Amino acid sequence: MSAPRPVPGPPKPRPSRPTARPGAGVRTRAAGPPLDLDKLYTARLLAVRARPFLATALFAMQVVESARVSTMAVDRYWRCYVSPAFVAARSEEELASIWVHEVSHLLRDHALRGDRAMRKFGLDGPGDRLRINVAADCEINDDVFGDGLVRPEDAVYPETLGLPPDQLMEDYLPMFTLGPHTDAAGWLECGSGADGLDREWELGPASGRALREHERDLVRFRVAEGIIGRPGDAPAGWRRWAREAFHPPQPWRELLAGAVRSAVAGAGAGSDYTYGRPARRATALPGVVLPALRRQLPRVAVVVDTSASISDQELGTALLEIAAIARALSGRRELLSVICCDAAAELAERIGNHGELALVGGGGTDLREGFAAALRLRPAPDVVVALTDGQTAWPSHRPSCRTVIGLFRRPSSAVDEDDPDYRPDQPPEWARVVQLG
Repeated sequence: MSAPRPVPGPPKPRPSRPTARPGAGVRTRAAGPPLDLDKLYTARLLAVRARPFLATALFAMQVVESARVSTMAVDRYWRCYVSPAFVAARSEEELASIWVHEVSHLLRDHALRGDRAMRKFGLDGPGDRLRINVAADCEINDDVFGDGLVRPEDAVYPETLGLPPDQLMEDYLPMFTLGPHTDAAGWLECGSGADGLDREWELGPASGRALREHERDLVRFRVAEGIIGRPGDAPAGWRRWAREAFHPPQPWRELLAGAVRSAVAGAGAGSDYTYGRPARRATALPGVVLPALRRQLPRVAVVVDTSASISDQELGTALLEIAAIARALSGRRELLSVICCDAAAELAERIGNHGELALVGGGGTDLREGFAAALRLRPAPDVVVALTDGQTAWPSHRPSCRTVIGLFRRPSSAVDEDDPDYRPDQPPEWARVVQLG
């Protein structure tokens, strides 16, 4: 007789994983006092009540608990790193102000602006990044507090550094250096979202919940829309930001391409007839075939300033723009003419197997010769595009076709060494002018 089988006991309960409440964020440490999320999120609600136009941005931030951060800091991907000890030491009212401060760095894109400032001012190293953080704090703290938000005493303000109010980060940056007046500030570590320098404790673009670039732009747009819709509820600094967010400075390359596209679309539109596609009105006349209007691609003449005042980089930019115009003409080279012009004008020659252009010149500048050469072309061009630094005389009469001038930037103080009283004439009013660079 076989031994009876053992009766199985009740199954052992499997250890359950801790579940986080919605919006509880991410923890990056395993020990230490926990983050008081109730207090932190109550402070965020106070911030929303004080600044309702920032609600979309405040709730878009992903909270990351981290003991490696001494305060609250943000990265460029809209994560907010929070120290449990910092939250425990601050009141809910102070935390509400800090919420608004940190999201202001993200909305104003201080990360990208910090990268640009490093290049513009020739800066290098973490010390200069800290200066950018301080300058960005001055821009924000100048008018972000009050009207429901307490003013943290240990924050840095323009008056703390003896600086004027109502300036931008880029304006403040060259006005001060680090010293005792900045050491007294209580929270200057605002992360890469404030100055563009990635920290070792940040999660990076691939880990955790990171907002992608188009999502960040969408949040900025919605906040700016709310400010413009109710401008009386926002401080002056926020109203200025909202206007720039809706009408940002447009890259010159897009402006030039848009001006050329407009001229190309207008010229030659419906300018010839074809029997290949009968007109819709032909059905009203049985037995009669009426021709339809056909849009013809225009002819474009590009006059490139190749005088000695044009740099190699600017000539390279001109070649890029010529290639873009060629693409707008569906690659039909017979519709595009390129004229090199210094004191005289001549058609550019194509060299090599791929038809690269050879731009020649190096003397003085007289774009009147270039315009005259363009208008002598047969068939005549529908659009003339001039790429120049503006150090030239201009035609006295409007050409018989559309004209776009791409103007390389020059300092207003630029003078001719041979003639100190010389100042270049401004581009004519009849041309569409786009600043290059």
